[in-house]
Amino acid sequence: MEKLDRATHPLPVDEDMGEVQIADEVVAIIAGMAATEVKGVASMVGNIKNELVAKMGMKNLSKGVKVEVTDADVKVDLALNIAFEANILEVSRIVQDKVKSAIESMTGMEVSRVNVRVAGVVLE
Repeated sequence: MEKLDRATHPLPVDEDMGEVQIADEVVAIIAGMAATEVKGVASMVGNIKNELVAKMGMKNLSKGVKVEVTDADVKVDLALNIAFEANILEVSRIVQDKVKSAIESMTGMEVSRVNVRVAGVVLE
């Protein structure tokens, strides 16, 4: 499995009509949006760059998401905060299912892994 050296990846379509490419960032946004829709996910956790962008008033929809897209599959790493009352194992499983399903249905790419890192617990 060779990692592609570009930030966009071709999607399988009818080549007579032209080509469709998708950016890594788009895959990350899909994953982040799907994860935050799950009840029990309080927020995504970003790195210092994401936190600075948020403080400047710009919304980063891929915050807390890292994707690795290869010619064979997609691997996703998510970092999130869980609501205090939530069952961590159940919420994590639902996040994994929802993220995998969203990426596969919207892009046609195969998702092989969705890793969830619970970075914190948030009191509501």
